[in-house]
Amino acid sequence: MPKIEVNETLFFNLLGTKYDYDTLEKKLVCGKAELDEKPDASQGADERVIKIELNDTNRPDLWSTAGVARQLRVHGGGRRSDFSRFLSRAGSLKDCGGRVAYVDEAVKDVRPFMVSFVISGKALDDPMLKDIIQTQEKLCWNFGRKRKTISMGVYRVENITWPVHYTAVDPDKTSFVPLQCTEPMTCRQILTDHPKGRDYGWILKDAKRFPLLTDDKGEVMSMAPIINSATLGAVKVGDTGLMVELTGSEMEPLILSANIVACDFADAGYEILPVKVVHPYETGFGREIVVPFFFQQDTKATLSSINKLLGGTLTKAQVLDALARMDNTVSARDVNGDVEFTVTPPAYRNDFLHEVDVIEDVMIGMGLDFFKAQRPNDFTVGKLSDVTIFSRKTKEIMVGLGYQEMIFNYLGSKRDYIDRMNVDATDVIEIANPMSENYQFVRPSIIASLLRAESAAANALFPHKIFEIGKVAFLAPEENTGTKTVQSLGFMTAANNANFNDLASEVSSLLYFLDHKYEVKEVADPRFIPGRQAAILVDGKQVGIFGEVHPQVLENWQITVPCVAGEINLEALM
Repeated sequence: MPKIEVNETLFFNLLGTKYDYDTLEKKLVCGKAELDEKPDASQGADERVIKIELNDTNRPDLWSTAGVARQLRVHGGGRRSDFSRFLSRAGSLKDCGGRVAYVDEAVKDVRPFMVSFVISGKALDDPMLKDIIQTQEKLCWNFGRKRKTISMGVYRVENITWPVHYTAVDPDKTSFVPLQCTEPMTCRQILTDHPKGRDYGWILKDAKRFPLLTDDKGEVMSMAPIINSATLGAVKVGDTGLMVELTGSEMEPLILSANIVACDFADAGYEILPVKVVHPYETGFGREIVVPFFFQQDTKATLSSINKLLGGTLTKAQVLDALARMDNTVSARDVNGDVEFTVTPPAYRNDFLHEVDVIEDVMIGMGLDFFKAQRPNDFTVGKLSDVTIFSRKTKEIMVGLGYQEMIFNYLGSKRDYIDRMNVDATDVIEIANPMSENYQFVRPSIIASLLRAESAAANALFPHKIFEIGKVAFLAPEENTGTKTVQSLGFMTAANNANFNDLASEVSSLLYFLDHKYEVKEVADPRFIPGRQAAILVDGKQVGIFGEVHPQVLENWQITVPCVAGEINLEALM
């Protein structure tokens, strides 16, 4: 979970009040946070640092001093900030006063999107500069997937000649002086010789052209997402005007990140000046985008649903107050004897995906202490579910066939579940707000998990016979939720003599001991070799598949021995 360090003086100034550390620990619950380490009491207040651990990765707005302070202040009934003065909305963009950035067509296939804004109004002090750097790192590392999808740069605006240009250049023919250096380096040289280049160069190493940000005089500002220049990109204490830019591969997270940083600066007393960025292609928000930009959608919830899920008897007034304490804008209307709430989140939040998210905000807004513990009043007898009993029987059979059980994560990457398996993503469930590309998709099949294990097991004695019984999920429009989750058996053998006939014999043994008659028919699954694969039919319905894994799939996983694999929907056999 993210951890942040906040300067004590800056934090309590933003909060508007001061707490002792024990009281602060209790107050942090409303921000899903806790004290990780108390400051050294021997230091002065201006030097003391409070270490806070955040327990929610869906709220990147809390990964900063201003974000946590805002949550505690508003939840405690304190002042709510008015960000509308600098927020643009669809159909009503703010005037930028000549602050314009142009994106070149050349970056479309490298790092296509950019947003920006300017802060001014007062000099930057040391605690605020350190907090900017921390916020930048937390957003870009966690939310931005180690800068791959989001990176942020900060520049001294007084030396910038507008408009700014975001383009792609030949990395071997373009050079500039990066931060922490005194001599020019080519863009490609930075990847190997500069510390930040060695840390993040993997993002650009295969690109033919590298993204470069310059002002209208051609002065280099940065090579996103690696490093700023030593001139315009060298921010220091005392600077009174800064340009903030964010580049990446997905526009919505970029705008949200920009909104978070802008709101933090606004709470600290800085003036926010929007910047217009012009793209030569569609971004999903139009070709011209003025940031900070409000794009959040309303979410609805009913009073009956709130009370049912929370087990309470909250009133309309209590729910309105609770949601306002989470900095939401809320309206309510009577609908068929119930109350329907329409919740508009603040510009720095985008974690409302469902009515349940609204109910969670009501719970936190009321305070966890509001809900009193209750003893269960129903007598129940616990027992194993039918699917668990059937799964255990299946496990015993698989072990008897010489297989070893494995356990894998249910979430994974597009690379593992789709690209390497030679399948499309038509029915695959994608997480709407993933914190890492490694946990972006719900697995549609266990076979990919088995191949991943095999790709790391080349030194183990062959043959390798492994299986897992676990959940898989996929899109299913006929279901109320639009998705379906089933208990599945996946199995695989890796050996020099692994073949379709041997696996067919094992499938026959498995289904015999599970007391099922079955048929097979030829299918065309791109994961398997044509002509060496078969669907498993029970009562005329396909319940599984098995076959010899396609050589291209094995090559994608860098597996050098033949593999046979299969998968069966256990729930269809019950």
